[in-house]
Amino acid sequence: MNGITNSTADAALTMSSREIAELCNKRHDHVIRDIKKMLDDLGEAAPRFGGSYFGEDGTQRPCFNLPKDLTLTLVAGYNVKLRKRIIDRWLELEASSSKPAMLTGPQLMAAALIEADVTIKEQAQQIEKMSEDVIAYERIAVADGSLCVTDAAKTLQVRPKDLFTFLRTQKWIYRRPGGAEDLAYQSKLVTDLLEHKTTTVHRSDGSERVTPQVRVTPKGLARLSKELPSVGRLL
Repeated sequence: MNGITNSTADAALTMSSREIAELCNKRHDHVIRDIKKMLDDLGEAAPRFGGSYFGEDGTQRPCFNLPKDLTLTLVAGYNVKLRKRIIDRWLELEASSSKPAMLTGPQLMAAALIEADVTIKEQAQQIEKMSEDVIAYERIAVADGSLCVTDAAKTLQVRPKDLFTFLRTQKWIYRRPGGAEDLAYQSKLVTDLLEHKTTTVHRSDGSERVTPQVRVTPKGLARLSKELPSVGRLL
């Protein structure tokens, strides 16, 4: 494998498509094809990673030289044994290099998913889902004001009756014997997940009745967005 990998102290550590093909027992032209598709899917310019070598007949032929993150991304679609060979080879290269390659946070995440036997498509789906969850959680958590349970259900995109059922069965709210209003459990009040707000109900005979109303705080909405089951969600 001499001359295939670049491990000089003043250059980035890379692995050539020829070495990848050799380690994975694949035809070089097939590896070239896989690399081109990967770079196209990632929006990377293929010439940026282009290289060349001289074949046995003395003619110059194209190849690719990939950094660690792209090498691991490429072989994520290969089977576990092939990925293990690549990872082991990278460990050898970094151990022998005077300037080991360092992975950034996203690259470490990708490497972890690869070693956990996750494909490129599954990686993208997991990262996208995590991003959506974080955005939704942060948007709800910083919202101003509390909501009644019915409005909270609309915000969480669930049927109100399902949210009421969840809150009662999970001991967020309860009713006193003979009582008509829902009340929040003390544990949910002290953790700022729910709050009570006094409201005035106007009766048809002109009289008024003051009653407490349980309301869901922004923090409570954020918690519910993570804990609510998918059953009953609105389309």
